[in-house]
Amino acid sequence: MHVLSLSLSSTFFYLFLTSTIPISPAKLTISQPPALRRLELSGDYYSKKCPQLENLVGSVTSQRFKEAPISAPATIRLFFHDCFVEGCDGSILIETKKGSKKLAEREAYENKELREEGFESIIKAKALVESHCPSLVSCSDILAIAARDFIHLAGGPYYQVKKGRWDGKRSTATNVPPNIPRSNSTVDQLIKLFSSKGLTVEELVVLSGSHTIGFAHCKNFVGRLYDYKGTKRPDPSLDLRLLKELRMSCPFSGGSSGVVLPLDATTPFVFDNGYFTGLGTNMGLLGSDQALFLDPRTKSIALEMARDKQRFLKAFGDAMDKMGSIGVKRGKRHGEIRTDCRVFL
Repeated sequence: MHVLSLSLSSTFFYLFLTSTIPISPAKLTISQPPALRRLELSGDYYSKKCPQLENLVGSVTSQRFKEAPISAPATIRLFFHDCFVEGCDGSILIETKKGSKKLAEREAYENKELREEGFESIIKAKALVESHCPSLVSCSDILAIAARDFIHLAGGPYYQVKKGRWDGKRSTATNVPPNIPRSNSTVDQLIKLFSSKGLTVEELVVLSGSHTIGFAHCKNFVGRLYDYKGTKRPDPSLDLRLLKELRMSCPFSGGSSGVVLPLDATTPFVFDNGYFTGLGTNMGLLGSDQALFLDPRTKSIALEMARDKQRFLKAFGDAMDKMGSIGVKRGKRHGEIRTDCRVFL
C-alpha cells in the first residue's frame, strides 16, 4: 500500500506544527503576550530538589512511545501550542471549569485537534514525578522534557532541556487564534508571528521541520487540489503525480473526513530531514510548508537543511531550546507549581 493512501488507522505519528484551520491571506494580527520576557533557565535546576526528574519522565515517555506512538507528535505539538500562547507555562494543559463561560486555551477552535495522547502523557508523567518530588516540579518543565524525549525516541536530536519554568496562572481561549500559525499561512504571516516570539527566520524554517513526522487530514490542503486561491484550479506548485494521488484520497467534497496523509511522504515515521527534501521536489503537503521553498527569504535555509541532516538535527535542538524559553514565568506573583496540571492551585 502506498504511503500516501494511509487511512485513519495510520494516524499514529500525527503531527503538524501548524494549526489545522486554514485562514484567508488577509493581514494577520498578532497579540503580544505580556510575559514574553526570557528568564534564565538552568539544566541543573532540579539537581538537588528532584535529581531523578529526567529519569522519571523518561520512564513514562518510553512506555508511552511503545504503547501509543501517536503520543510523540501529539506531545511535541502540545509544547509548541503552549509556548506560542502566553509562553511556555503549561497553560494549554488547563481544563475549563464545569459550567464556566470562560474557556481555557485547550477549548479554542484552533486547539480542537490536539490529541488526547499528548495530554495523557503529561498527566501520567506529572503523577509519577509528584509521587517522588511532591509540589516541586512544574507541569511546564515536564512538558518541555517530554517533548524532547519523544523527539529523540523518533530519531531526532537529544538536547539538554533547561528548566526552572513555573506554571502560568491563566488560560484563555481567546488568546489562541492570533498566536497559532495555520495550514495556509503565508511566509509573511509566519515570519511576523515567529518574530513576535523572538524567533528568527531560520528558526521558523527549522522548527517547521517537525513536520518530518506526522499526518494531516484532507481538509487542511484540499483547497490546493481543486480551487487554489479561488482560481478553480490546483496549486501550480504541486507535483503533478502527487496531485493525482492526493485527489484519489481526498475528493472535492465528502468521503475524506477520516483520511490522513503524511506531511513527509518519504520517511513519515522517522525524525529526519526528509521533509525538506520533499519541499525541493514540490511534495509539500500543506500550503504553508511548500511556501517555505518558494520564498527567497526561506528557500536557501530549507535547501541547507535538505542537504545536511546533521545540520538540521543540531539546528532543531537549538531552536527547541530557544522556543522553550518564551514567556517563562517564575515566582508566586506570576506563576505557581501545580500538583495537577489540569487545575490551577
